[in-house]
Amino acid sequence: MPTSRSRHLAASTLGAIVGLALVAACGGSSDDSTPSRTSAAAQSEPGPGGLPADVLDLSSWKLTLPVGSGDDEDEAEEIKQPDLATFSDDRFFTTTSDGSGVIFRAPAGGATTSGSEYPRSELREMEPGGDSEASWSNASGIHVMTVKQAITKVPPSKAEVVAGQIHDDEDDVVMVRLEKKRLFVEADGDEIGTLDDGYDLGTIFTIEVKATSDGIDVHYASAKGEGAKTVHYDQVGQGYYFKVGCYTQSNSSHDDDGALGEVVVYALDVEHS
Repeated sequence: MPTSRSRHLAASTLGAIVGLALVAACGGSSDDSTPSRTSAAAQSEPGPGGLPADVLDLSSWKLTLPVGSGDDEDEAEEIKQPDLATFSDDRFFTTTSDGSGVIFRAPAGGATTSGSEYPRSELREMEPGGDSEASWSNASGIHVMTVKQAITKVPPSKAEVVAGQIHDDEDDVVMVRLEKKRLFVEADGDEIGTLDDGYDLGTIFTIEVKATSDGIDVHYASAKGEGAKTVHYDQVGQGYYFKVGCYTQSNSSHDDDGALGEVVVYALDVEHS
């Protein structure tokens, strides 16, 4: 049964990066093989622990992948519902061997979206059923995303990965970001609060991103047993939506094409009230 109850999502068809020698197990090293950016048919073979949709509730999300879409090898492809419900790709979006988590991978040389220079294997919040993109304001209501996850790989040169965020219709609003050993919250391009200044790759943590009329709070708790932390951002806006997965903050100008960012998500829940 799914371990997530997110209420927003979507999917289409995917391309594959050929030649990445990837492993499903969590680890801290990167892969240096050079990927092709040619689109390929959507994969539907379950991973070692089943389909990602068997682990997380993906009914209100769409997936962006670091592979070219159709004839455009540079534009990242999306997988929307209903395809996402049966989608798996052992290179970028698959399950852990024990079926406890979903692995998101994005190589530095992967295709990107039109608004970014960095690749991603990342979920984007959708309206219930996945037919249209979610867009909400924290001027009213309570909007919460809770994620249990671990960052397991970063590229060797520009060792940076974003594992979760609130975005709006123009840019990121807040990001949970790892740079080398520093896990922190970024807003408007600046660090606004440290979550862990000595993060070890593979350490499981839980974040709760809560947006209300009082602003945005990021609550953090690590499996290392350290005290919980909260970072507040005094920001109210509109056009907001949640994102989660692996948004690798490196590209071919910094690292080898095959250098990986990798995040494992064990539980995912979104609530709007």
